[in-house]
Amino acid sequence: MSDGVLVRAPARLHFGVLDLRGDLGRRFGGLGAAVAEPGLELAVRPARALSARGPDAARALGYARSFLEHHRIQAGADIEVRRALPPHVGLGSGTQLALAVGRALVELLDLPRPSPAELASAVGRGVRSAIGTFVFDGGGFVLEGGRRDGGDLAPLLLQRPMPSSWRCVVVVPVAPSGLSGDAEAMAFQSLPAPAQSEVERVAHLVLTGMLPALAEARLSEFGTALSEVQRITGGWFATSQGGAFAPGPTAAVVHALRAAGAEGVGQSSWGPTVYALAADDADADRLAAAAAGPAGAGAFIWRGPFWNTGAVVQRFVPTVLAD
Repeated sequence: MSDGVLVRAPARLHFGVLDLRGDLGRRFGGLGAAVAEPGLELAVRPARALSARGPDAARALGYARSFLEHHRIQAGADIEVRRALPPHVGLGSGTQLALAVGRALVELLDLPRPSPAELASAVGRGVRSAIGTFVFDGGGFVLEGGRRDGGDLAPLLLQRPMPSSWRCVVVVPVAPSGLSGDAEAMAFQSLPAPAQSEVERVAHLVLTGMLPALAEARLSEFGTALSEVQRITGGWFATSQGGAFAPGPTAAVVHALRAAGAEGVGQSSWGPTVYALAADDADADRLAAAAAGPAGAGAFIWRGPFWNTGAVVQRFVPTVLAD
């Protein structure tokens, strides 16, 4: 137990929800993918007491306590959050941080490696969406089938790499944070049930539009289906967020990327993060430039390939053990 543990994890993009009706016994479900930036990095070292420092340290400490209580273990650890995902912007910051802390403690304490569902349970994640959990475990594109009331983590239906030639543009505009915590829970309770025809249309677009296009690396077909999924599911959340896309800079960035001819544009979760797919680096640079104005001065804009592996977990020998 003298080694430290370093964990690097990707951000999670949420491409859409499958079903808010729950007529077949499962609600939510969804699809998404992993991107490298903005990323998360933390180091955990042996220590006599439990402590955390760095950005988002309070949340990291809470997840560590939950993990140890879940396993009925009394142990110390020094958690250094070196890079944190921006919170409540639609990139899965809470889930990625929780899983990174839990996975680091598994390694630090020489515990058996848990399944994705076991790790999520130990840190209290996966109540609605399982996309972040599976993205952390294996990266790439994820499709999960929804959660039964009171059930375990939603099942993984498909996980495969995104084509290596595709690029993603990620824009976090200067805009208010998306819903989270109690406000998010209340919003889900108040959302009207969508029309069954729309739920069926989303399933049709995913099954015979996005998935075959992904398998055959047909970017235009994948992007067209993704944009239509975003248009439909965005309408399901319009009463809580003020439109199919969050008003202001988020909606403006979506419009600018569409006008620039992006292949697949959407808002990740409650936003304000927006993403667009691109055919290559030059196309990604062009789209990033189109998004810069409406995103606002100081916006985060990144373009690059998708992240097609799980979180990176490495042991290291600390130069000085924490107290």
